[in-house]
Order: sequence, then C-alpha cells, then structure tokens
Amino acid sequence: MNSPVVAVALSGGVDSLVTGFLIKKTYKKVFGLHFTTGYEKTPTNIKALEEQLGFPIHIIDLAQIFDKQVVQYFMSTYLDGKTPNPCLICNKLIKFGVLLEKALALGADAIATGHYATIVNPLSFPDQKINKSWLEKGMDPLKDQSYFLATLSSDQLERIILPLAKLNKSQVRMIAQKNNLTPTAPVESQDICFIRDTSFAKFIIEKKGICPKPGHIKDLNGKIVGTHKGLYAFTIGQRRGINCPASEPYYVRHLDLSTNTLVVCFKNDLAQTNMQVKNIIWNYPETQEITTMTTQIRYSHKGAASRLIRNGDLGQVIFNTPQFAITPGQAAVFYNENRVLGAGIIQ
Repeated sequence: MNSPVVAVALSGGVDSLVTGFLIKKTYKKVFGLHFTTGYEKTPTNIKALEEQLGFPIHIIDLAQIFDKQVVQYFMSTYLDGKTPNPCLICNKLIKFGVLLEKALALGADAIATGHYATIVNPLSFPDQKINKSWLEKGMDPLKDQSYFLATLSSDQLERIILPLAKLNKSQVRMIAQKNNLTPTAPVESQDICFIRDTSFAKFIIEKKGICPKPGHIKDLNGKIVGTHKGLYAFTIGQRRGINCPASEPYYVRHLDLSTNTLVVCFKNDLAQTNMQVKNIIWNYPETQEITTMTTQIRYSHKGAASRLIRNGDLGQVIFNTPQFAITPGQAAVFYNENRVLGAGIIQ
C-alpha cells in the first residue's frame, strides 16, 4: 500500500497523544477521530489536541450504539449470573468495528490506537509477505493489552497500526515530555469507563430500575450460612461482601439463578482443571487440538499451560494444573508463546 491514509483514535490521554505524534512522523496523510460514549464526565479539549498534533480531528458520536452494544451487554451478562469483560466487546464492536468503518468512510486505509500490543500485518511489516494478519503480545509485559484485542478478526487486524508495540509506559511518557505533548484527558482511562464513583451493583440497579432480591447463601454441602442482597453484586472467586463467619474466608463458587442462591466455598474448592468455552475466534492454522499453549482466563491472570480440544466455535480447555476462579463470561485467550492463537468466552 503506497502512502496509506491513517486515522488516529484519540482519547486525550498520553498513550493516544503519543500515538498521534508517532503516526504523524511516519505517514503523510493523517487525521484524528475522537468518539463519545455519552458517559464522559467532561468533554475532551479537541482544539488543544489539534494544535499539538497538527492534523484535524473528527468527533464521532457513538453514544447510542455504545450503550446498546457495550453497556446493555455488560448489564444483561451480569444479570445472567456471569461476569462480562466490556473492554473486549468495545474493542471488537466499537473501536475496531463502528469507528473503523467511520474511518474508512472518511478516506482512511487504517486506524491507529495507543494499545500496547503487536499486530503483524502488511502495514506494520511492509517488507514481509503476510497473507493473514495476527496478534502478538506487546514488548512491555506490565502493559501488554493483547488480551483485550484477542477477539479481533484477521480482517480487522489487517487495518490496525499500534505504534506503542515496542515501547513501555516510561518511554511513552518520555516522548510526550520531550515533545511538549500535554494530555487533555484529566485521568488515565479505566477498565470500565462508563462506571464512575459507584459499584457495579448500584450502576445496574439505577440503570435497569430493578429492586434488589435477597436470597440464601449456601456452602457446598447445601447448608445456609447467610443471606445476600442480590446475585448481580457477586462474581466467581469474589471474597468481599459475603460477610459470613467461618473457619476461613468464603469465596463465591457459583450463582444459582433458578433459586436465587449464592453458593460459596473455601479457596481450595475454587480450583478447576478444565472449562468449556464458546464463540471461539481462531487466528491460527486449522487444527482440532493444540498441545503447546497457554490460556489466560482474565487480564490479571499470568496464563497457564493447557491444551484445547475444539469443535467449531466450541471447545474444552484442559489445564496441566488446577486454576482458581474460572469465571463464566470472561474471555479465555489462547497463546503460543507471544502469539495469540484465538479466544473464546468461558461457560
């Protein structure tokens, strides 16, 4: 592709600001995109961003589709007794879905963001013959965000540029300071950007207009050990908020929606050696069983040696050693060393 036009997704934070700066140095034709969700506390100073970066920025109102695709998904999944990861949904459907479509409609060939991950595609590696784009971990293990991008398709990855892939946070801040780049966002973006100054449970109660429904808390033997104020306030592996005296702390093991019962256990009872996944996105040569693989079951999880038996978009993951707090609704991301093989949703 000769001199592609690149759109830069800009939040106003230091990561996206440095991304814009680096893209402007590399490509001749650049413009910015800033999308709104309707959940911002204060508007981003777009004029200040334009003055610093030297290219125009389009404001895209995605409030309606963000609420429908991300917020409603988040709430309905919680009310279904599972624990969603809205960032994965936002990346797939919003940032690299609708926003990418808007960028292409405005004349862009690709979109750049401030994610810390590596995408192997013709744009990032023009000297290599690449038939299918794929995702790898970023250089900085403390900031790697490949987990949050793991559900993107090869077609989406083909249109994405991540300039921060080989940088760490300190280097990004240094680039910003050296080039007088001042973030306009008041704080760094957080995992759940639409929930501020409140709990998940309170957000859902207020948004859905529902009344909390108390129920029993039972141990693994079926003994009632306490009461809860609403199942949607809990997630698998949670310790806080149970408030039931015992010889050792209780953890959430299961949410039984049919009886409105919170099932708790001791920590050792949280360990499992296998799990089911669905909606698998696979970005590796076809095979039914992968034997050299690590599976990450949440963003903060280090990943564990495992194998995957696949049947279409369904699969069973078998771990070499038991894993704690495997949580339905979260993403399972499959790696072969640094390369993302695919991802699925834990059942």
